[in-house]
Parts: sequence; structure tokens; C-alpha cells
Amino acid sequence: QVQLVESGGGLVQPGGSLTLSCATSGIAFSANAMAWYRQAPGKEREVVALITSGFGTNYLDSVKGRFTIARDSAKKTVYLQMNSLKPEDTAVYYCNTKPALNLRGSEYWGQGTQVTVSS
Repeated sequence: QVQLVESGGGLVQPGGSLTLSCATSGIAFSANAMAWYRQAPGKEREVVALITSGFGTNYLDSVKGRFTIARDSAKKTVYLQMNSLKPEDTAVYYCNTKPALNLRGSEYWGQGTQVTVSS
């Protein structure tokens, strides 16, 4: 059974840090590029960070130097370390493969984890 379980979100002040985790099951984790996505209210979902099966990384310009993506193949888990958070980072964060998982003709997404950056 495919599962993507995100955790680690919360309310943090501007300049603060959070570490998100995404535990996966039922997917060929080591063979897939993994990504963190986010969706703010009224906006399209966007890719924030990507890590390939070979551990290459790529980041959205607005988070470069502040966010770090990592993966643990033994735990089938992907992480997102977020530092120097800004109010514009407020969104629901999701992890998924890149491209996103497609199950029976529909994209599969986990429940996401809410990140709110506010004073």
C-alpha cells in the first residue's frame, strides 16, 4: 500500500527553523527522485526542493541557501530542513516523487503538513 506521511510542520516566528519529514511506503524509494512541494492558499502547488536517486539536489530560487533536502534510503524517508523562515514560506508542504505518483489514473498525495510563519 502506497503511503506518504508528512510531519514536522507548525507555527514558527520569522527567522525560525523547522525540519519536515516524510515517511514513505509502497514505493520504489531508492529508484525515484523525491521532492517537497508546497501550496499556499489561492496558489498553485509548486516544487520547493528536489533530490534525485543519485542525491543531486535542486531548489526553488526563493529558498536557495535556506532550505536543504535530504533522503535516507534505509528509512525510506525524505527530509526538508528549513532555516531563516519567512512569512511567504507559509503553506501546506507535501512530499512526493517527481513526477508525482499516479495511481490508477489519478495523482496520489499525502495529507501534507502545515507550516505557518508568523509573529
